[in-house]
Amino acid sequence: MGTRLAHKVAAVTGGASGMGKATVMRYLEEGARVVMADLNEETMAQASAEALAAGYGDDVLAAVRADVSAEADVAGIVDAAVECFGRLDVMFNNAGVGGAIGPIVGTDVRDFDETFAILTRSVFLGIKHAAARMIEQGDGGVILSTASIAGRGGGAGPFAYSAAKASVINMTLNAAIEFAPHRIRVNAIDPGVIVTPLSNLSRGINQSTNSAQPWPDPGEPEDIAHLALFLASDEARFITGDHYKCDGGLLARGPRIFRPGEDGGRSMGSARVGMTYGTTGQKPVMRDRD
Repeated sequence: MGTRLAHKVAAVTGGASGMGKATVMRYLEEGARVVMADLNEETMAQASAEALAAGYGDDVLAAVRADVSAEADVAGIVDAAVECFGRLDVMFNNAGVGGAIGPIVGTDVRDFDETFAILTRSVFLGIKHAAARMIEQGDGGVILSTASIAGRGGGAGPFAYSAAKASVINMTLNAAIEFAPHRIRVNAIDPGVIVTPLSNLSRGINQSTNSAQPWPDPGEPEDIAHLALFLASDEARFITGDHYKCDGGLLARGPRIFRPGEDGGRSMGSARVGMTYGTTGQKPVMRDRD
């Protein structure tokens, strides 16, 4: 076991699978006590069992079911950290979904709003409630959020998803300025194509993006977890107000993942539109394009 997060308490949303679960395990390995928050009770039970098998019991790990678009639930994550472990030092706003997909002209406003509620409002709520607690504690803290390379330009993700992730990046910059006097560092991570249940990509499917991604190996959840560990640690004490790519060079070359279709929409998913929910346990709601 390492000590880079010794005596620290962290909360990770979307912590039961993919990048979130990898980060939960990495934080535990480095001595943190962790609140794992997720909407999917089944994957939370599985992740908790894996942590227990690895030697991490309820003295260092707490599981909390939470809908991160609901303020009471996000506040409850912070409350759980304080109730279980006495404080909160690191908040990782990681939970997300694929959200609304399909061409802009076929996107339902309800799907658009729900995408922003899960991807953007959730980060605002995480920043708000974590920062309030950290200010009260009086000795600083770290707030991280998962953005995406899709939020840094066009062509790397669906329209609503990309816009929501761009909002995460901007909120990160502004929050860092506001909370710097309190020694609360605020940063974001911009993943590229990472093989997770949410991305619904296997190694075989991932080969379709190899022409765009210079690095020959697919991105793994642990790649994000390692970066999240560094940014949460005291080694990054002078780093705030920024967002960091972890994408195998994808954005450097130009992602070319989503391309304009002949009908003016997006080639990926242009025949059907709707809402996807990733690993939350909720089934996607799809329909044929009008």
